[in-house]
Amino acid sequence: MSSLRPPVRHLARWASLADADRWLERLLVEVPWKQEHITVFGRRHPMPRLSCWMADPGCEYRYADLQNVIEPWTPVAQEIRARLRFELACPFNSLLLNLYRDGHDSMGWHADDEPELDPEASIASLSLGAARTFRMRPRARLGAEKLAFELEHGDLFVMDPPTQRHWQHELPRRLRVRGPRINLTFRHVRPTSENAARAEPS
Repeated sequence: MSSLRPPVRHLARWASLADADRWLERLLVEVPWKQEHITVFGRRHPMPRLSCWMADPGCEYRYADLQNVIEPWTPVAQEIRARLRFELACPFNSLLLNLYRDGHDSMGWHADDEPELDPEASIASLSLGAARTFRMRPRARLGAEKLAFELEHGDLFVMDPPTQRHWQHELPRRLRVRGPRINLTFRHVRPTSENAARAEPS
């Protein structure tokens, strides 16, 4: 049963304005952004955002039937990861970056509960750029009132376990938003060998 409030932490202005501006500027040009496609009812559709998967060797990740290609860590991504690992004491070994080019780009309802992800590890989400609304809803009561958080430039949003087990989240379209937003979600992925062992029947 889900609790009335998810175990999350919204750390406003976690990054200084100078750091947030520098990180945004460099990530926009240094990350090998790509637009993935998904197949729905036999037709391929472009995802409404650009993305990139950075991770340590062996940290493979698949979602929405996409096998993400591991890209090497950029210096900025490593800098942010080092700070988060120190402050949150979490062994982050992977990072999913999403670039929302403007308010037309979005992310639908989902939970970060793929089998590769360690369910006992927190997920740290850093927002850079245009402010966007981050919404959550309990999975057991899909008609329940939704929670909304306004995530601004430099804000950190931490989802502690068992958030993904009981809650879903989304980033809805906001057509009045003109500027880009980068979201960095740092995760802990089980190494490939461990994933394979878990998939084998007992």
